[in-house]
Amino acid sequence: MKGKCLFLIVCFLFFKLSFSQNTYDIVFPEKDEGEKCKTCYQIFNQKPEEVEFSIERVGANLFFQVNDIDWFNRLFKNPGDGLAVDIVAKDKYSCKNPSLPIKEIRGHLLEPVYSRDLKKGLDLNSNNIYQVNLGKIPMDLLNQDLEYNILFLSNKNLCRYYVIYDLKSYDWDLLDMGMYLDNLTINPKQIQSSDSQSLAKDESLKFIIPFKKNQVTYSKADIKPIYESLSLTDFNIKSIKIKAYASIEGIVSRNKVLQVKRGNSIVKALQEFQGSAIKTEVSASENWVEFFNDIEGTKYQYLKPLSKYEVREEIAGTISREMEPILKNHRKAVVELEIEKKDKYSTLGLDELLLKFNQEVAKKNIEVAKGIQNSIFERIRRNPKGLSFLDKMKVPKQKEFVDILNKNSAFRYMTDFTYALITYNELQELEKLAPNNAAIKYNLAAVRIKLLYWDAANVQKTDLNTQIYSLKKYGISEGDISRMLANLNIILSEYFLLQGDRTSKQNSVNYVNTNYKKFNSSSNDYLNLAQYFNKYGSPNMAIDLLNPKAKTIDIDEDLLFYYLNLTLINKELTREKSYRTIMLNAINMNKERFCKLFDSVNEGGVTFQLLENAFLRKTYCESCNK
Repeated sequence: MKGKCLFLIVCFLFFKLSFSQNTYDIVFPEKDEGEKCKTCYQIFNQKPEEVEFSIERVGANLFFQVNDIDWFNRLFKNPGDGLAVDIVAKDKYSCKNPSLPIKEIRGHLLEPVYSRDLKKGLDLNSNNIYQVNLGKIPMDLLNQDLEYNILFLSNKNLCRYYVIYDLKSYDWDLLDMGMYLDNLTINPKQIQSSDSQSLAKDESLKFIIPFKKNQVTYSKADIKPIYESLSLTDFNIKSIKIKAYASIEGIVSRNKVLQVKRGNSIVKALQEFQGSAIKTEVSASENWVEFFNDIEGTKYQYLKPLSKYEVREEIAGTISREMEPILKNHRKAVVELEIEKKDKYSTLGLDELLLKFNQEVAKKNIEVAKGIQNSIFERIRRNPKGLSFLDKMKVPKQKEFVDILNKNSAFRYMTDFTYALITYNELQELEKLAPNNAAIKYNLAAVRIKLLYWDAANVQKTDLNTQIYSLKKYGISEGDISRMLANLNIILSEYFLLQGDRTSKQNSVNYVNTNYKKFNSSSNDYLNLAQYFNKYGSPNMAIDLLNPKAKTIDIDEDLLFYYLNLTLINKELTREKSYRTIMLNAINMNKERFCKLFDSVNEGGVTFQLLENAFLRKTYCESCNK
């Protein structure tokens, strides 16, 4: 289920429009393209998933690269089967150009190379990739920002016109199930693209604080109810990240200054609850997202297609006062706290903690020992290589100590999944000592699901299904059980697909799609669900999952940009008015990151050719052309 692409992900667009440039001997079929391109279509439809191809530039030379010689030979069998490159310059997409005339060939077309010369020039490079030279970049284009589209020709007929999109891939996994220690504990994870290392972070909390009009400061008294409701008296705040939002009326610069002041006042109020300094980050923007969401279906919805400047002009004065019942809800701050539990044994070294822990265990002071055990966990968590230290904790394998033994096994597994089989065997032994212990029952099921996912043990699917359902009688919540059943069905989807049982596969997909709302999901869970639906269900299921969250200002930034990654090349979706709201949400969160999506592939963007899309172009030029 995980993996990285050898080349850039490739998609295609095929245009049947007029042109006025040298297209050599290429034929652009119209009504009869289905028949003329039948063989080419079949070869592409039968292309194994692992077959990858791309264009590689070396100096002024452009090479077609492919990792499967058999597929290459099938595609270029006849004398008229060939390749050509359309060299496209970013300058064409300047926002200074009032419009983009859509042509069949977007840039400078190189002369086609046909079957005989393709096979004659094919070489195996040092990376065991087959490549063939398709021509040189003209001198006048050499220093420009370029992209290279591929024309696949069948008997000289253009059958595939490919635009290469660099869509970032993400590793994905099962939904986080966590493990029961003192209670159910889940290690929150940051969303990371597959070219980054996956990181775990301390627990984070997110909440929203509204502001009244013209109110700038928050006091300690204002924050105290929130502070206490989140049990922050038991935690230290490591960092505060605040995104402060102003309603859209008024002067932009004044709105942002006002919101920064509001954000800083929240930081100051929270800082008063603890002595140690809190790392802070405050940003401010206008709340266009909720503005466009909230005017939908009202008499003001005519404002949605207008530019930001036009909206301001339209609502200036009387209308903005009329809209105050809507605008008042847009003044707020999204506050994200990264927290860590306070350690009452922070002054003790690890060896001192071990000595004290073993002493309390010997005295059978179970609760005191569990508190010391948590402090040991915190030290090890900061240095996972210290897991072997757990072996020095002297805990008798007796019923009265099962909670401590369970925590040791579960913590070791959560810190390093390679201990899964060891943990599984340890938990089975603990189950014999305490056959009705809910935490042990849950942890056993969670590890068994992972082992089945990895195909690392002889886990029977039917027995596991029964075991998960039986957790209800031990007091495990319906939401936690539903999460496990969703994971089981995610695993079964691939099993049924490999067996060719598409009906059962679809039943598993439908189960996950129907039941994921029964449990709370993190941003990482939403990412995993979206990628699961995209692979085993349909792209639309993934889009439908994320679409509502993409319109909320407190969505995780990485999840929002994954949604854009999933949808930017969908021409039908991007023309919807609500998609502009989603793009404005991304711009508010990270304008530089959004604008970079429209850079060339070589510069880390998806492709600047997205700007062929008039709807994307309008938002890009309004927000990024500065």
